[in-house]
Amino acid sequence: MRYMPSKQPSMYLPQRKLLSALGERLRLARLRRKLDITLTCQRADISRMTLYRAEAGSPAVALGTLVRILSVLGLETDLDLIARDDKLGRLLQDQALKPRRRGRTKASAPSPEGSST
Repeated sequence: MRYMPSKQPSMYLPQRKLLSALGERLRLARLRRKLDITLTCQRADISRMTLYRAEAGSPAVALGTLVRILSVLGLETDLDLIARDDKLGRLLQDQALKPRRRGRTKASAPSPEGSST
């Protein structure tokens, strides 16, 4: 028997909107290919309810299921674009690599040559 959490973790509104938009894009892609629900479910080896949930943008749909649906639609290579250009991560990495310069204080500054105090 599989473990299923009794309640899905809550999602923020922008995340829900992203999933909803993804589901709508999946549905439109299926319709453009003139694939009916039954054939899509057979090819992806999923139930009708799972396809319905995926197209509705449910967060309960597993990533593996989404990959199978994308594969049926011929869109699985689009997954390669996810997080490919990690601008924020690269910026943070570059900042960590920059050498830090420490300012000199008057007490630790070297005295000019030839002057004696």
